Amino acid sequence: MLDIGWTELLLIAVVAIVVIGPKELPEALRSLGRMTTRLRRMAGEFQSQFNQALREANLEDVKRDFDSIRQSASSLGGGFNPMALARDEIRGAITGSAVAPSAVVDTALTSSAAVSAAPPSVVAEPETPPEPIPSAFATSSAFKR
Repeated sequence: MLDIGWTELLLIAVVAIVVIGPKELPEALRSLGRMTTRLRRMAGEFQSQFNQALREANLEDVKRDFDSIRQSASSLGGGFNPMALARDEIRGAITGSAVAPSAVVDTALTSSAAVSAAPPSVVAEPETPPEPIPSAFATSSAFKR
């Protein structure tokens, strides 16, 4: 980690014995060990709090996504009933009339699939064609090779 070799450790030990003295050296090493333990404990607590904050932030994102999915599912759940749509189509075929308007309107409001299945008279055509791309973009010198 710190890339300290045996010669550096020997030099540090000799300096510690000279500076601290042989009588106080064991107590100095004990206090150094306690400080190291405290630092490691504080680093572990900080890391666990940081990881917990990340988990909570991720859970809030997941909860927000789940709520949006639930809200969109609840808006679709009440209006689209495939059994009622099939029943109305069968009744319309038997009586000779088209699909019941109420079924087409209900399903058209809640499902894009029902709009594509609706009779052509119900599906609205676009009123104006899209605008053409300006020719300045096609003749610009930035787009030429």
